[in-house]
Amino acid sequence: MGNGVKESAVRVREDAEAVLPSPVNSKSDHRQVLSSLLSGALAGALAKTAVAPLDRTKIIFQVSSKRFSAKEAFRLLYFTYLNEGFLSLWRGNSATMVRVVPYAAIQFSAHEEYKRILGHYYGFRGEALPPWPRLLAGALAGTTAASLTYPLDLVRARMAVTPKEMYSNIFHVFIRISREEGLKTLYHGFMPTVLGVIPYAGLSFFTYETLKSLHREYSGRPQPYPFERMIFGACAGLIGQSASYPLDVVRRRMQTAGVTGHPHASIAHTLRAIVREEGAVRGLYKGLSMNWLKGPIAVGISFTTFDLMQILLRHLQS
Repeated sequence: MGNGVKESAVRVREDAEAVLPSPVNSKSDHRQVLSSLLSGALAGALAKTAVAPLDRTKIIFQVSSKRFSAKEAFRLLYFTYLNEGFLSLWRGNSATMVRVVPYAAIQFSAHEEYKRILGHYYGFRGEALPPWPRLLAGALAGTTAASLTYPLDLVRARMAVTPKEMYSNIFHVFIRISREEGLKTLYHGFMPTVLGVIPYAGLSFFTYETLKSLHREYSGRPQPYPFERMIFGACAGLIGQSASYPLDVVRRRMQTAGVTGHPHASIAHTLRAIVREEGAVRGLYKGLSMNWLKGPIAVGISFTTFDLMQILLRHLQS
């Protein structure tokens, strides 16, 4: 009986050791999360700063009833430069950074965690997930990041479409919206954002991870070159943004309703108004050609920076 009790105690201890994470593994997991957060923050900051003038121009067209064309877009850029100076092309970029740095950090870090969780569930390593879980990991990561940082996105859109006399800084935007329109306005446009981010983030991460997987399979090299990562990221951005673009237009129109003269309205009402005033294709896809220029550049920079930073930090840690 004594031997039986001892054997039971040993088995219980072994089971507990198998279930409970060791301090070494826990420390490694924390380092991995911090590494993902840092890499994601830098990736988002570099990508958005690179395309900020194009992004601001796109938002101005999205929230107005002006007809979009490449000629009109570059004319707007040129006259903004003449009238307000070169740095005005980056107006609202400080608000963008306040939003993008935590957004990108959370999104990339969450994506790594969702890949790990789904990998355990399906019995695969994170980078070798089957297609549907790969798509799900990206969609969940984008939804998590958007939910936690949405008010900053609204503030950034307001700053992009208003003259600098209206809002002096980010805090001023928060104060004025809270006083004049109410706190709930900070989440106006949240639903189209989430509905748009699911296909955008899902398809972007899915496309990028799939192209890297195919590259490993057919090239025989474990890692793509940086320019290949840029191409994979550009393809991911092109597909993701094209799929979710109409909801992006609706989101911007709802976010800036308080300062552009449009009434605060639901998703369905905003969609109907855009289609009635400007037409389905011309209204809901306004500025898409500019997105095809800036989107692939931004997403390519973002994914490439994240991957290279992860590789660099792993080397430094070892």
